[in-house]
Amino acid sequence: MKWTEVSEQQCSVARASAVLGDRWTLLLLSDIFLGVRRFEEFQERLGISRTTLTSRLKLLEKHGVISRVRYQDNPPRHEYRLTGKGHDLFPVLSTIINWGDKYYTDDYGPPILRQHINCATDVQPILCCPDCHDEIDARSIKARRRPERKGVPDVRRGPVVRSGK
Repeated sequence: MKWTEVSEQQCSVARASAVLGDRWTLLLLSDIFLGVRRFEEFQERLGISRTTLTSRLKLLEKHGVISRVRYQDNPPRHEYRLTGKGHDLFPVLSTIINWGDKYYTDDYGPPILRQHINCATDVQPILCCPDCHDEIDARSIKARRRPERKGVPDVRRGPVVRSGK
């Protein structure tokens, strides 16, 4: 399969990776969550070429993850902000950060601490069940096919049911 065909797959991971699946995109999103908004700031912080940066920002904008907002008229200047769809990536990035903090920090710990605004506690956000509030990990989840519905294509691409135990 060609990379350009990934977004056409009947698989949520394939479709999402067509938008998020390169190192620059994840680094850009991480910086946006940290408050970086302007082209020159991204370029300076990441050491990324103008061409690559432009391409990644346009891709995120095309997919509705960020929006380009004018903040100055003369000369015209823009900044990039997360949309609702972009804000919904918080758990994804947070989980990647947690993994990086666990396996790739130096002896001094994580380089950036995340503080819960309401109580000022430093946190590492976790995934939890919205019903019982238990923490969720790979061993506490199983996958199943969606129920068949009239007019909805049946997706049969290998086994999807896996027990985490």
